[in-house]
Amino acid sequence: MTFNRLIYSTLEEWSRDPARKPLIVRGARQVGKTTAIREFAQQRYKNRIILNLEKPAHRALFIDHADARILVEVLLLSHNLTPDQIPHTLLFIDEIQEVPEAIAMLRYFYEDVPGLAVIAAGSLLEHVMGRVKNFPVGRVNFLYMHPLNFPEYLQAKGLDTALATLQQTPIPDFAHPTLINLFHEYAITGGMPEVVQTFIQKGSIAALPQVYESIWETYKEDIEKYADGPAQGKVLRHIMNTAHLYVDQRIKFENFGKSRYRSREVGEAFRSLDEARVIQLIYPATEVTPPLRPDLRKSPRLQFLDTGLLNHALNIQAQMLGMDDLSTAYKGAIIPALIMQEWLSLQTKSYHKPLFWVREKTQSSAEVDLVLTKEGKTIPIEIKSGTTGTLRSLHQFVDMVDHPYAVRMYAGPWKVERHTTPLGNKPYLLLNLPYYLGTRLSECIDHFMSHHTV
Repeated sequence: MTFNRLIYSTLEEWSRDPARKPLIVRGARQVGKTTAIREFAQQRYKNRIILNLEKPAHRALFIDHADARILVEVLLLSHNLTPDQIPHTLLFIDEIQEVPEAIAMLRYFYEDVPGLAVIAAGSLLEHVMGRVKNFPVGRVNFLYMHPLNFPEYLQAKGLDTALATLQQTPIPDFAHPTLINLFHEYAITGGMPEVVQTFIQKGSIAALPQVYESIWETYKEDIEKYADGPAQGKVLRHIMNTAHLYVDQRIKFENFGKSRYRSREVGEAFRSLDEARVIQLIYPATEVTPPLRPDLRKSPRLQFLDTGLLNHALNIQAQMLGMDDLSTAYKGAIIPALIMQEWLSLQTKSYHKPLFWVREKTQSSAEVDLVLTKEGKTIPIEIKSGTTGTLRSLHQFVDMVDHPYAVRMYAGPWKVERHTTPLGNKPYLLLNLPYYLGTRLSECIDHFMSHHTV
């Protein structure tokens, strides 16, 4: 089974660029990098040279041949290709993190064999790139991959009508029950390709625990390979065994997970997990006007790579099956985590973490789940059900900004309401957005702001 991934259009754009550079596809292990590149290569290129640097024979090629032109001649000979076929050939170097020399050589493919299309992929690249001498700065492009998002999930299941409806603005009311049910299914299973494939083939969540366990154990083994000694390895394993229990709150490094580990030890371990994209640190903004910056002095939140893995770790999937509104799942933490995951899934050409917002004062502390900048305005986004009267933090934010726009993502249908903040008595417009529109959040806000004024 193959999936139609979001990055295919970007790969096609890259392949047609006459000035293209070697491309490094980055992302956590098992998000589908290798499969996507192989599928793209099969469709786009007549000739394909595929290397996996976990294989000793393939690693040796980069150790034995330091000259990119000679290496290409060796590869052409071994694949029965001639130099005139280079423009129709893709060289795919998988697991490139295993050989730092191969990463350094990418610049010479660009300079010495410019007609050859080169894609490299790997996991934990951030741990390796800092150790590469003569890293090819400016001689490579990057592309980022993530688990399947909701539109990709619908595509994988062959639900073309639902996918087309998801692209409408606004979403028609009659489509809401179907889309919310499908999103609940996606929220429970998550977007890891192997999980989605197993679920589609077997049609039961009961078939998935073994897949989740396999993926999570692979991450544990990978991360410990890059630990700076056994001591940090123990801290990393402790975090990966306990972090899911703190996804509903901001964290402190000191004694994390009821341990005796100090702040510095935990911080270094979390940064390793962050670089691997397995568990990321999301810091808050404290300003309400652009440009927004993460305040690294404040306590962060944890963002798991995939909510399916998170739900499995929390052992709540069976409970979620019986819930009508998943915004209350695990203390209200699962849907905000998934909205963040959906937003991150669009970060393909560049990588920017989302921001939430906090105000920490004795009498008026507040926290807004997500903030985005649109047309020079900072838009507050709350992710919760309930009445507008429960949106206390959002109201504080609205009173502080010079515009009337706010967003609430919830389990209900698309609608726009006019309200007044309780304390500041400020009129504002609230876009109530169904939470299956996480990947379309930015364009939905554009539509909202261009079609509604106070």
